[in-house]
Amino acid sequence: MSVAFAKEDSAETASETLLPDRPISPHPNLVTPAGLKALELQLELARAAYETALKIDDVNERRRQTGIPLRDMRYFAARVRSAQVMAEPTSTETVAFGSTVAFRRQDGRVQRYRIVGEDEADPKSGSISFVSPVARLLMGKAVGDEVGASGQELEIVLIS
Repeated sequence: MSVAFAKEDSAETASETLLPDRPISPHPNLVTPAGLKALELQLELARAAYETALKIDDVNERRRQTGIPLRDMRYFAARVRSAQVMAEPTSTETVAFGSTVAFRRQDGRVQRYRIVGEDEADPKSGSISFVSPVARLLMGKAVGDEVGASGQELEIVLIS
């Protein structure tokens, strides 16, 4: 009997489910305590999704449904393993990992961001990664300092 008429796993079906790993940053995996908890939660959610997908009877559908959770489990397990929890900053004298910093742009807008790990950064919610260009400019600076890049000057107005 020809394989065309049998319900067997094909190379094409198998390749659909073998998703490439999510890229892992070459930077140290610095996280806040809340960031570590968020990574652990994401790992648990991926495990739960994987366990649910394993209960699907159809082998091809099961394989398709386990692909993303399996990839996410590998990613979040690696991120939890490599996480370096950073203590809250003890000083507001200079900008450090975990600091919230407000700065004024040349056009007068004041923006406020907390500097956090890469996986927990969300600029729309007011947090940026410590490896972002803006955070790199601000780290180690004090209130009143002006920093700039690409013709854009930022003046630090508050560190908390």
